[in-house]
Amino acid sequence: MADAAGGTARASAAREALFQERILEHYRRPRNREPLADAGVTLDWVNPLCGDELSLSLALDGDRVRDLRLHARGCSLSVAAASMLTGLARGRSREELDAIRARFDQLLAGDTTAADDPMLGDLGAFAGVARVPARRRCATLAFEALAEAMARAR
Repeated sequence: MADAAGGTARASAAREALFQERILEHYRRPRNREPLADAGVTLDWVNPLCGDELSLSLALDGDRVRDLRLHARGCSLSVAAASMLTGLARGRSREELDAIRARFDQLLAGDTTAADDPMLGDLGAFAGVARVPARRRCATLAFEALAEAMARAR
């Protein structure tokens, strides 16, 4: 019979493997990469520390995201985060996106409860990034570009 600590460790390892697979799935098959023909804002964004790049196309309906496209080129974390954010952002207001970003920052800082927060959707898979602070910027690059695009749209 397995002890509680062994069961917890196995559950944690299984969860970590699921999270890694979710990130790899979005990296291998990123969603919403094509530019928008009717974008109100387009921009290119670069992480000068590692060279990750992304191109953003944003269309708003008032204060809400009608559509968001992000074509990321770089590491698995930046590509996967961009892919996940495109689906999560649709229909959201600036305030809702700010709340999602704040919760995501908590996750990346080590708040383990954030991984199961439905507000984050697939972004909960980035829980392991808290153990590697140097990779946080990779995970937040798409959020940084979206914040700049939203500011330009004002």
